[in-house]
Amino acid sequence: MTQPNILLICTDQQRFDAVGAYGNPHIATPNLDRLAAQGVVFENCYVQNPVCGPSRASLMTGRYVPVHGLHANGVDLSPHEELFSRRLADAGYDCGLVGKFHLGACHGGRSEPRLDDGFRVFRWAHDPYPGSSENAYHRWLSARFPDLYAATRDRTGEYTWDTLPTEAHYSHWIGEETIDFLRSSRQPDKPFFFVANFFDPHHGFGAPEEYTRRYDPATLPRPVTRDGELDDKPAIFTEASKESYAGHARGYADYSDDELMRTRAAYYAMVTLVDDEVGRILDALDETGLADDTIVVFTSDHGEMLGDHQLMLKGPFMYECAVRVPLIVRWPGRATPGTRRTELVQWIDLGPTFLQAAGVDVPARMQGASLAPLIDGDGTGWRDWALCHYRDSGHSYDPPVHVTMLRHDRWKLVVHHGGPATARERTGELYDLVDDPRELTNHWDDDTHRAVRTQLQELLIDVMVAVEDRSNPRLSHW
Repeated sequence: MTQPNILLICTDQQRFDAVGAYGNPHIATPNLDRLAAQGVVFENCYVQNPVCGPSRASLMTGRYVPVHGLHANGVDLSPHEELFSRRLADAGYDCGLVGKFHLGACHGGRSEPRLDDGFRVFRWAHDPYPGSSENAYHRWLSARFPDLYAATRDRTGEYTWDTLPTEAHYSHWIGEETIDFLRSSRQPDKPFFFVANFFDPHHGFGAPEEYTRRYDPATLPRPVTRDGELDDKPAIFTEASKESYAGHARGYADYSDDELMRTRAAYYAMVTLVDDEVGRILDALDETGLADDTIVVFTSDHGEMLGDHQLMLKGPFMYECAVRVPLIVRWPGRATPGTRRTELVQWIDLGPTFLQAAGVDVPARMQGASLAPLIDGDGTGWRDWALCHYRDSGHSYDPPVHVTMLRHDRWKLVVHHGGPATARERTGELYDLVDDPRELTNHWDDDTHRAVRTQLQELLIDVMVAVEDRSNPRLSHW
């Protein structure tokens, strides 16, 4: 492949362990498992922020959150930030996107501001719910299923937007539009870069009945927690356990046990629906003869608490289920099928990987590194840490919540910043992910781990210096 096609399939809010290939025997993801068997599974991929907008900005720019500046949902990415898709378009790629993008504010019916993104095909829909008139899903649904659309919009029918029949569902629309691009609307004389951005398994928690009935809540694993777990955790966790999203959504404490398990079952059902659509997309690649010339990547923008640690949804949480995501890469002719890599990789590494695969120079502004050496089997010199920032990035708290995570070796350090950044108490978390992979025991205030905490805090300072943006060229000595 001189310039391979690139297909990026991305979900929203999918935990790393919500895929069978990541060791979950309770979830049905046969198509993602097939993709994993044909490519490389990165077991430790971390996003740069646990909520949508900042994380997606890091993906598209290849830069950490404090550098690209989209520090919270509802913030627009600055127009001077360069997206890797623009570089691919300039290099001759036919670029397209369907579904969510979320590089700008789009609440209350506002359309997300369009950047110089390089996408010739741009079938945007922030989510499946009523909002912007630019929502391409609603235009499709009203044209294909006018009665269903009207009944759901007016709340006179039996369905919600989350439980629409499969043939009318948002996730099915993503699959349909992706297959249409592969079969007919791409420019056949050019390599393509296409992004299929699924909204599921984002809340609200619901799926078509044919999927929800596949899961019996009584047979699924219960949330990961223990009695008194929040007692030695930062106070924000107790606050968020009572009310999610700074009071804008229900908290864990508001769920009955039965409702919580039904929610977990619905989440699994949403993932299985997406998996079926991924299967249809992979089949379309085979049927069009494109599979051998196409890099396929599957990933997600962040995770979901799903009741673990007595928390729901997302927020200032750096638990594995919140910031560690699936990353599967099928690269025909390069990736050895069935390979698994344990290195710490990050979402900022995807842009450089795509550019290098396309033969395009990776700009100095990008802070990630191509995954190609790891895919080739060479981990020499690969960074041994991962970095994640939360800067009051979800619904705003009062006082603001600012959190920084450093993953290094067997340890995870999470600093909850205090003054002068915020009036909140300076505190934190420290987990040994070898002895305590479920992150139930916080060693932050443990005297026996004081030296480890100090070493990691010092490393974090050095990492923060390392990731400062010094890409502006120095023209002379003075």
